[in-house]
Amino acid sequence: MASVTFSGVSKSFGSTTVVSDLDLELADGAMTVLVGPSGCGKTTSLRMLAGLEQVSEGTIRIGDRDVTDLEPKERDIAMVFQNYALYPHLSVRENIAFPLRASKVARSEALKRADAIAESLGLGSMLSRKPKDLSGGQQQRVAIGRAIIREPAVFLFDEPLSNLDTKLRVETRTELLRMQRRLGVTTLYVTHDQEEAMTLSDRIVVMRDGRVAQVGPPEEVYRRPADTFVATFMGSPKMNLIDGAVSGGELRTPSGLRITVGGPDAALVTVGIRPDDLSIRPAADGTAKVELVELLGPRAIVTVQAGEHRLTSVVGSAELADIRPGVSVELQSRPREVHRFDPKSGVRLSE
Repeated sequence: MASVTFSGVSKSFGSTTVVSDLDLELADGAMTVLVGPSGCGKTTSLRMLAGLEQVSEGTIRIGDRDVTDLEPKERDIAMVFQNYALYPHLSVRENIAFPLRASKVARSEALKRADAIAESLGLGSMLSRKPKDLSGGQQQRVAIGRAIIREPAVFLFDEPLSNLDTKLRVETRTELLRMQRRLGVTTLYVTHDQEEAMTLSDRIVVMRDGRVAQVGPPEEVYRRPADTFVATFMGSPKMNLIDGAVSGGELRTPSGLRITVGGPDAALVTVGIRPDDLSIRPAADGTAKVELVELLGPRAIVTVQAGEHRLTSVVGSAELADIRPGVSVELQSRPREVHRFDPKSGVRLSE
């Protein structure tokens, strides 16, 4: 196994810079997830590590080796793509065994190892099937098996689950995480799905406009976002951001919105409150009005309009008896879960 180090890595296409001065280390054996919106540079970063894109500046190392200018086949990596890329004329067994056969490993040995890997991925009863006879989730597991059999130093996953439906995505995600933990191979995983990132990662790298916005364990990134971009990107529904003044533990805005938030006074601050931490209760003199209620089984997402602010709160379905569109409500946050940001820069304020 091996760690991976990006040192001052940049990538430009003509005059457009898509990754800028990337300094990042992937710990040996860990699952690191690059997450961010489309166009943020996450896939380009992965492709530079794979050798599929040339580095404009900086160096990339796998273990002690500088691989910046090496061909993909010389880097000891295995990559799983979004589109599976299976050979349609080969069976499950032959698809998984293909990398070993291409490396001149004896056919009997290659197929023996392919059978063992297929069994571990729940494909043991499908060894003779062709890709067209498999579901999307099964095809992706074959692609993962083909990567595993090479026993690489680094796994690279480029949004491998985005073509699957919700149920299959969750099931395959669980299998993938179990596999990575068992094998202990250093892994870089790219996704735009923040829930996927939170579930899979040992460490999350949030990217924005070609730069790293924040790096850390998933709980830390969620609990202590570095700025308003990370705060609203990580978490669903996204965090409520409100500009106003805090006095006596109450946030007040020019439009008349008032929310109990606790903490020190501030003349002007951006307050962040996650929907799970914003409680609502009917009140005749409430400063907000319920606009929409979305029932999601045991909980509901309630959208309220408060002057110029549209805010969301997550509540238990049992609390909805008196909460319906048009009802006036009072808002209150959990003081320990309130986030404060500089209203100009968006950077998190020290607590």
